[in-house]
Amino acid sequence: MPKKIPIRQCVACREHREKPQLARVVRTPDGQVLYDARGKVSGRGAYLCRSQACLDKAVKSRAIARALEIEITSALYDQLAQQMKEAEGQ
Repeated sequence: MPKKIPIRQCVACREHREKPQLARVVRTPDGQVLYDARGKVSGRGAYLCRSQACLDKAVKSRAIARALEIEITSALYDQLAQQMKEAEGQ
């Protein structure tokens, strides 16, 4: 029997996609917010399409901050964008 792939929703564009197609941003139990390239970090997660357009939309609408229930600074958004770009380059 084939393995089922979980479906998640992008917090910016609200499209449903298979979990491996989305990027995950996580708030760890100690309050850190980071890009979770492997999708395995423990904590509250928010999924995002792997596109700059969706990241920009999520920043503008504060969708990631709402999903993670934490305030996110513009410096942290810049750091997340950089981490996503680096992960896509691998």
